[in-house]
Amino acid sequence: MGQLFGTDGIRGVANRDLTAELVYKITRAGTYLITRGEEQPFMVVGKDTRISGDMLEGSIISGITSLGVNVYTVGIMSTPGVAYLIKNLGARGGVMISASHNPLEDNGIKFFNAEGFKLSDDQEKKIEELYYSEVDDLPRPVGTEVGRVYPLQDSERRYVDYLKQVSPVDLTGYKIVLDCANGAVYSTAPLLFKELGAEVVVLNDCADGKDINANCGSTHPEVVAEAVKSSGADAGFSFDGDGDRLIAVDDQGNVVDGDFILAICGKHLKEKGQLKKNTIVTTVMSNLGLDLAAREQGFELIKTKVGDRYVLETMLSGEYNFGGEQSGHVIFLDYNTTGDGILSALQLTRVLVEQNKPLSQLKGMMMKLPQVLKNARVKKIGYFPDNPRINEAVLAAEKKLGSAGRVLVRPSGTEPLVRVMLEGQNEEVLHIMAEEIVNVIKEELS
Repeated sequence: MGQLFGTDGIRGVANRDLTAELVYKITRAGTYLITRGEEQPFMVVGKDTRISGDMLEGSIISGITSLGVNVYTVGIMSTPGVAYLIKNLGARGGVMISASHNPLEDNGIKFFNAEGFKLSDDQEKKIEELYYSEVDDLPRPVGTEVGRVYPLQDSERRYVDYLKQVSPVDLTGYKIVLDCANGAVYSTAPLLFKELGAEVVVLNDCADGKDINANCGSTHPEVVAEAVKSSGADAGFSFDGDGDRLIAVDDQGNVVDGDFILAICGKHLKEKGQLKKNTIVTTVMSNLGLDLAAREQGFELIKTKVGDRYVLETMLSGEYNFGGEQSGHVIFLDYNTTGDGILSALQLTRVLVEQNKPLSQLKGMMMKLPQVLKNARVKKIGYFPDNPRINEAVLAAEKKLGSAGRVLVRPSGTEPLVRVMLEGQNEEVLHIMAEEIVNVIKEELS
């Protein structure tokens, strides 16, 4: 039995790996698990701008309604927007159609429960068991018992109003650059920042789905950095295709990644007495500079394996309210159940306004050690068998770095890649060592 779910739902090349047939069948299984035992339940379905979203949305709607469950379609909406609307509408759960920061040809689906949380590993395994069952004996109601579809016309307005409620900030006099990645926040982010009074420079806000994440967005912060410098803006914000990530840029055009956002907002929350247990939850990928900043500012760090779902699991089990990843998934659990790029941008601008300091000055509370990340393409998502040559290459690098650095090698949970990260004092040396490990991985596993 093959594994369908990765660390962030199911992903693949749309209409080849992620077919309409697969999506229909897996949606029936997921909907049954989420809604069984409920009378007249309904689900929320949203999507990013990818062309294949329409095709997959049809399969998802068919899968849900075939079980007698109603559907609210919210159109193009960010992942955190869908999570919020599930709770706001009182739905039993929902499905988001997106492959996040992946290229156009990819797509994916994520299931959410009634609380707006992504499903657990155990729940996803149960869905896979239903999917692979030889006999589909799930309910098939007929007549008036078949589910109906209800387009929600004010989905964006509901979400914008909520964000303004939980992040009240007057941005009059501020100039902000927004890179919307031609994705799910193409309309929401500019609308919100304009309503808060900012002068807004908008980049990559096309909704036709052809250029989502293409040389723009959170994986290409240099785009917004150049615009910040040329326009004299106070800050810039880069989102990804489904709007759950944020990479910021300060007033000098320097990148402010998730580690910096955690440090700046964590310090601010601590000073206001709003950081539960004075603790931030992050992953093993966080820069050692964040550890040093935490020690200096008097808050604790708890580290999980890579993936925002693992950050969230630790936050829930430990009753923490703030955490995230270097990649820009930042979770303000008091306000939403998943990483939320727009919410993170608003919270960061609140710090700017309340402390009346430029982002470049706030960023100075943390110094990053040089960190190099390289990828090796492998056969499939999660493919990383134990290999003596790879182990030897990693041990050799660790020995060279000693206590002044570290090596982290792990398979991606969303793409057929093995990620190699080295951290230390000499960036040039790190690049050479990382390339050596990548070459060994390619020789052994490609």
